[in-house]
Amino acid sequence: AVVSTQSGHYGRGATMGDLAGKIDIDWNGIYEKLPTQKTPEGRAARKAMFDLFDPNGNGVLSLAEVDKAIRDVLAIDDIFDSKPAIMRAFQIAKNCTKSKREDVGADYIEFLEFKFFLLSLRQYFEYWVAFKRIDSDDDRRISLEEFTAAKDVMEIWVGAIEDLAGEFEKIDGNDGGLILFDEFCKWAIAKHLDLEDDDDAPDAERH
Repeated sequence: AVVSTQSGHYGRGATMGDLAGKIDIDWNGIYEKLPTQKTPEGRAARKAMFDLFDPNGNGVLSLAEVDKAIRDVLAIDDIFDSKPAIMRAFQIAKNCTKSKREDVGADYIEFLEFKFFLLSLRQYFEYWVAFKRIDSDDDRRISLEEFTAAKDVMEIWVGAIEDLAGEFEKIDGNDGGLILFDEFCKWAIAKHLDLEDDDDAPDAERH
């Protein structure tokens, strides 16, 4: 994927701070690399991709294999640099179906779960980009001050927020005084968060 700013291009060396909102994400390029279509061609593309993700051919994917393949197979540097999104997508996908293999249990992704993983990866990456655009000091936590400062842009994504402090408290599930990414994801899902610069592909499914 191409990530550009007015001053240049960011690839694998981009920092998390680069995702904080001053850049553009090549959403179409990401869609094109994630075969999630409900077609025979889409399934064939997913099987071919799964085999590339699975270099030892044991039919299951570990988190380490997924992480490496995002860099080497998908070559989507924006997502590779977004580890919390990868972790969330992996965790939810590996448990989306009952494993048919007692030797690995529910700790790996099987092919039947791979499509759901790709859909989840795309969705959680969008949530991560939104999270980083609010997290202005790049510490992977959102303070009430940051949440308040981002009111205008958040309302573009989720609609009107009448009581910012009250909304912040609802999101802060552990009452730690800061919003963590997992907490933000639960809120984003409930609010149907959709970034304004993210054009959904017509033939891709949203998770």
